[in-house]
Amino acid sequence: MLIEQYGVDDNGAASPTARRYSPNKVTGEDVRVITGNPDGERISTSYVERQNLTMRMSIRRFTRLTNGFSKKVESLAASVALHYMHYNFARPHSSLGRNTTPAMAAGIRQSRLDGRGDRRAARLSVAGLTAEVEAHCGPS
Repeated sequence: MLIEQYGVDDNGAASPTARRYSPNKVTGEDVRVITGNPDGERISTSYVERQNLTMRMSIRRFTRLTNGFSKKVESLAASVALHYMHYNFARPHSSLGRNTTPAMAAGIRQSRLDGRGDRRAARLSVAGLTAEVEAHCGPS
């Protein structure tokens, strides 16, 4: 696996506008060998690519240079955590059956987390988590 490190090219010649709107330069590379014995018949990137698309379309913070862009990595991590909490615990997936969330299919919860009903679910609802995250990390 190739891991690239990115950084700002501080040669002083680039204008602040060019630095803001241009991608960072590759400043280093790290090569790591990952071994295993996968079944060649089951190797596919389609599930990962679909999850990537769902995440990018659902989380506005991944849209670069907009009002929703996260300036702090902590805010971005909190936003991703909220997305996946909603995606797995509150959002029904038609592929799993009528009104079934991934958490219900895995046996983690018996019902959807929708913020109505028990007080614990209300505290864990997406709106409640958003308020808690912003209180902890501050608005992004």
